[in-house]
Amino acid sequence: MADSFDCDNCKESLYGRKYIQSDDSPYCIPCYDSLFSNTCDECKELIGHDARELFYEDRHYHEHCFRCFRCDRSLADEPFTSQDEALLCNDCYCNEYSSKCVACDKIVMPGTRKLEYGGSTWHEGCFICHSCEQPIGSKSFIPDKDEHYCVSCYEDKFAPRCTRCKKTLAKGGVTYRDEPWHKECFVCTSCKTQLAGQHFTSRDENPYCLKCFGSLYAKKCEACSKPITGFGGGKYISFEDRQWHQPCFTCTQCSASLVGAGFFPDGDRILCRDCNSNSNL
Repeated sequence: MADSFDCDNCKESLYGRKYIQSDDSPYCIPCYDSLFSNTCDECKELIGHDARELFYEDRHYHEHCFRCFRCDRSLADEPFTSQDEALLCNDCYCNEYSSKCVACDKIVMPGTRKLEYGGSTWHEGCFICHSCEQPIGSKSFIPDKDEHYCVSCYEDKFAPRCTRCKKTLAKGGVTYRDEPWHKECFVCTSCKTQLAGQHFTSRDENPYCLKCFGSLYAKKCEACSKPITGFGGGKYISFEDRQWHQPCFTCTQCSASLVGAGFFPDGDRILCRDCNSNSNL
């Protein structure tokens, strides 16, 4: 008598029938499917041994059940994503959830490099300088209304230029006679000392530090021979074609201050009333 060859589960003979060996035990096809097959997450039916099975995040699917939730397109050999546990093909996902590039009006695909600014999105290659039309990428840029400029183009187009060197002023600077200057370019016409933050004056529209202006153009005090500039609230006395610092305006003979007092010229000298009276005795 021949040895029995039965299904390990239902005990029916497997002679002349298809079977599947599992863990050294034979099973008829119906028993194998019922015991070992996974249930399709979509249709809730068993996924037979001869069916192509797809697996995603602990869920199993028949090949024909693994489809886009929106367009019903097969996802078996297509890229896809999951949104709120619903499977979506890339096209449906992008149409529903991805932003559009404001430059080319095309979808910014998931995983592609993009730039976001002011609530708008661009493909990396579409975010370009309005002037030179080169991609800005991760470099600094300056917005102007609805346009964007790389720093160098913005400076060339909009930034003021220094009156002296004609180069752009990116920031800071000095304004003199309504004209912009770099701080390092705004210097005394004579000694070239920087004047930014310093007291200065001008002659013939040229700026001078106080020292140079006094040396070059100011009148000299009759008493001390130093320049009389009048800067910083300094007062001076003028008589005929001669000038004095106020503290220097004293009697030539007794050195008494003549400010606010009567005085008498005597050749190159100036005398107070008493000294003038004594000299006439």
